[in-house]
Amino acid sequence: MRIEPLRYERIRNLRIDRDLTQQEIAEVLHIKQNTYSQYETGTLNYPLEVVAALAQFYGTSVDYLLGLTDEQRPYPRRKS
Repeated sequence: MRIEPLRYERIRNLRIDRDLTQQEIAEVLHIKQNTYSQYETGTLNYPLEVVAALAQFYGTSVDYLLGLTDEQRPYPRRKS
């Protein structure tokens, strides 16, 4: 099984496209700005809960953030 690295540039591009700072996204995730910066540069792998939170925040799919698809539109979500 081949493991591909996380697509770090996707979270950076989504942030920049929305004119947001790393600090603003870090606040959404309840983490420090330098931690978020390390996610964007690939220094740290971001945990599953961060991937899910970013997908929900940006209105995209986890698959898009992970580079499994180029389709940004999320799948229909289950209603709780």
